[in-house]
Amino acid sequence: MIDFDEELDLCGLSCPLPTLRASKALASMSSGQVLHVIATDPGTAKDLPAFIKNSGNKLLETREEAGKFYYLLQKA
Repeated sequence: MIDFDEELDLCGLSCPLPTLRASKALASMSSGQVLHVIATDPGTAKDLPAFIKNSGNKLLETREEAGKFYYLLQKA
């Protein structure tokens, strides 16, 4: 796993809250920093990558394990 600067646990939240909170967290980070997001909403598998693509940030890693979705997002 890649090292990260901040972690955001969004378990139990459903669309659109995980994407909105990830967006807010990335906005407060410096360029190059990495945010680790943990979510349980299956919609994040589509929503977060789409948000990252449109925002200009980077999706470094994504995986699903035991009903949880993990993302590593890098601030552009």
